[in-house]
Amino acid sequence: MKALMKTTKVATPHTVEKKWHIVDAEGLIVGRAASIIANVLRGKHKPSYTPFIDCGDNVIVINADKVRFTGKKLKDKVYYRHTGYAGGIKGITAGKVLESRFPERVLEKAIERMIPRGPLGRQQMRNLRIFKGSEHPHAAQNPEVLDIASMNRKNKVGA
Repeated sequence: MKALMKTTKVATPHTVEKKWHIVDAEGLIVGRAASIIANVLRGKHKPSYTPFIDCGDNVIVINADKVRFTGKKLKDKVYYRHTGYAGGIKGITAGKVLESRFPERVLEKAIERMIPRGPLGRQQMRNLRIFKGSEHPHAAQNPEVLDIASMNRKNKVGA
């Protein structure tokens, strides 16, 4: 009879298998979708997860301009930034960001703030591609569909 192993296998950059996932964000709640995507980017859905190795998958998000907020967040949620000058704090509401030139920034910032800061977090964010329309140039990677809306009824508005 074999003895139990006393060590845990640690993933290395050479042993990590990266897959491609595609997410259709139409009608999804921003925070719920961002938390699931952040976990896939970090690799926490895999049994071989190692905290200090980039073992996450690549994620393509389409229709990022059609994400939804619950409650009054569309007009009450404010994204702040600072110009670098004294008194230079600027704010823009979530509704205005979604109507602007780059509406995919809402989902991108939500995911980015759920990823740890540092060199590993920046590497994991490079595995994320967000598009505001339904077209994307990554069809050659044969991405698997990651259906966030079917995971929980609260993940999609009106479901």
